[in-house]
Amino acid sequence: MTDTADDDLVARIEAVEEKLAEARTSIERRFIGQERVVELTLSALLCGGHGLLIGLPGLGKTRLVEALSTVMGLNGNRIQFTPDLMPADILGSEVLETSADGSRSFRFLQGPIFCQLLMADEINRASPRTQSALLQAMQERQVTVAGEDRDLGRPFHVLATQNPIEQEGTYPLPEAQLDRFLVQIDVEYPDRDTERSILLATTGVEEDEAHQVLTAEELLAAQTLLRRMPIGESIVEQILDLVRACRPEDPSAAQRVRDTVNWGPGPRAAQALMMTVRARAMLHGRLAPSTEDVIAMARPVLSHRMGLNFAARARGDSLAALIDETAAAVTRTEAAA
Repeated sequence: MTDTADDDLVARIEAVEEKLAEARTSIERRFIGQERVVELTLSALLCGGHGLLIGLPGLGKTRLVEALSTVMGLNGNRIQFTPDLMPADILGSEVLETSADGSRSFRFLQGPIFCQLLMADEINRASPRTQSALLQAMQERQVTVAGEDRDLGRPFHVLATQNPIEQEGTYPLPEAQLDRFLVQIDVEYPDRDTERSILLATTGVEEDEAHQVLTAEELLAAQTLLRRMPIGESIVEQILDLVRACRPEDPSAAQRVRDTVNWGPGPRAAQALMMTVRARAMLHGRLAPSTEDVIAMARPVLSHRMGLNFAARARGDSLAALIDETAAAVTRTEAAA
């Protein structure tokens, strides 16, 4: 790459970083004090991926998605998943119409999935049959209805929510579908100062509103630019070492991983880390990812792509803590080398 091309790439990345900083500020006017959640959600969109928001009711997940739709200039739809929801309620269906001359023909009525930002609210309440309606859409950005492939267009993102404590009347997401979510985003209780700010901001006569910062076309351009962001060979090696160290059958895995983990992350996890560390660097105004980004993105990328074995669950072991320890060990080893 020539110096002129390098300068152009740097200038374009810096311009996108300014836009993203403005977008974060606008979103945080509506979704107060959860900077980490906002960062992970924006990272998912920058990478062209999907996010799984896990948190108790009332923590602002719906509010966050609505703010994102406005700020990123995306056409959004929301589906409330219920046990009686059918695939056609998501994808759409063909209806038979009779014209004025008496002839009949089928016309396709698009479902709510035909949008740019889909909020799948309480996704685990729907049956596995209905959940599977999203698999093709999330991976291939198209759906097949009545034997015909129908393109969903670009961009297309799914932000799904899930209640972590209510299990009655729910269906756990299969591993194949979990793997299609780029990141798992844990939405936790706000601290006291943040909760005070929320009370003051949301119980008055007026509330701050988010405003549009980007367009769908600008988001697509940012996604393309993200893939051009340089990444050092040492970071690539850290990502590979981390993913492989989390697989219990891999020779590089620590004994604790072998004793604790039932299954580890696949190659899609390494791909997700490659993308998300770039996104985090861009959101922090840097031109290339660092070891800090690998450590920060390890848990959101890996936690839903791994599973504890029965003995570890019985002991109450924490998968999040195991990932953090493994990430710290891998990056220390790389730094020492």
